Amino acid sequence: MLQRAEPGADSRLRRPPEEVKLYFTERLEPAYSRVRVLDGGGAQVDRHDGHVDRANPALLRATLPPLAPGTYTVRWRVLSIDADVTEGSFTFRIE
Repeated sequence: MLQRAEPGADSRLRRPPEEVKLYFTERLEPAYSRVRVLDGGGAQVDRHDGHVDRANPALLRATLPPLAPGTYTVRWRVLSIDADVTEGSFTFRIE
């Protein structure tokens, strides 16, 4: 289950974030966990490097290029170490 996210769901930012971080309540299976960041038109805008953090196996992260103002959607699908699949999405806005 998703515990928290950076940037937060429905957040409004003055400056674009450099990465997206999703913190889960359980360790994730790296081979079956992914995150994507999409622009308003549905195009993937992250650097295609989403991965489970080696130092914290409950953290999924992806880096971002400089983003223009607009609304972005974060989508994830993860498999926890106990075989539970969780997926979801949220948006954030850059002013």
